[in-house]
Amino acid sequence: MMKILNSLAELGAEKSPVCLAAGFFDGVHRGHRKVLQLTMDRARQSGAMPWVLTFDSHPATLVRPGEAPLLLTSTEHKLRLLDELGMHGCLLLQFTPELANREPADFTRLLCKSVPSLREIIVGKNWRFGRNAAGNVALLAALLSESDVRVTVVEPALWKNDVISSSRIRAAVLGGDIDAAANMLGRPYSVTGKVARGRGIGRKLGYPTANIVPSNEVIPPRGVYAARAVLRDGKHDGVVNIGTRPTFEAQDDGTVHLELHIPAIQADLYGQDVEVSFIRKLRDERKFGSEDELREQIARDVAAALAACGRNRREN
Repeated sequence: MMKILNSLAELGAEKSPVCLAAGFFDGVHRGHRKVLQLTMDRARQSGAMPWVLTFDSHPATLVRPGEAPLLLTSTEHKLRLLDELGMHGCLLLQFTPELANREPADFTRLLCKSVPSLREIIVGKNWRFGRNAAGNVALLAALLSESDVRVTVVEPALWKNDVISSSRIRAAVLGGDIDAAANMLGRPYSVTGKVARGRGIGRKLGYPTANIVPSNEVIPPRGVYAARAVLRDGKHDGVVNIGTRPTFEAQDDGTVHLELHIPAIQADLYGQDVEVSFIRKLRDERKFGSEDELREQIARDVAAALAACGRNRREN
């Protein structure tokens, strides 16, 4: 289980030498994984422990709130992904006005003073730090050149001859290109959330659904998707509808629902935490003329979803 600390002082109290990967790591995509994997490799070679330095909110939320991006992963989801990769610990800092206003040189002095066991900082090529994001990797190396702390810069990962970035993945998800998102993430795009009480429409049709309140801020467009869900008892293939229930709602008030049906499960999943990975889009959402017509289409959707999930497993 990955350690989670919330202050530089806590990390400084750790006795083992530290290799530190620094970044926001939204989505923990393939570019991030290059940084994280090198951190683990360096730590293993030097007898240190691999740690991550990240923040509990995107820096833009504080310094440029009107420009803050929607996030691919909640903090809890991001921490779980970091843990699954094998990181020893995560320094999860609150991005405060005090931290935002620190000059780059002041930040590096604080880091070295607070964490005397720090041996190496590993960052992506475009990493920025300090007041107004004035610090770049060249300045970081210069500021630490006379210390015992090594700076290693990792080149970005590419997909289709362009840099993989969280913003590029956000655009792919919001545009409905979940295949592109999966290629850049190194895994299917997923959302996490809690199952809430619904209206029981799916159960009435013979296809009970779990109404999920997502913690992610980036949700694919309306439509029906083949999906893989992680529940308490493991992974299950199923089908997800993202939409406004046009067959049953007289008016579209803009409220988008995320409803998951797992053929193998009839039990009520209320209150459970769930992660839903989008495997393939099956069709757009549309209004049906009757419940029977909708029921027949759902049967076709379920069959198509299970087939798509089966192909995905064989390919991966």
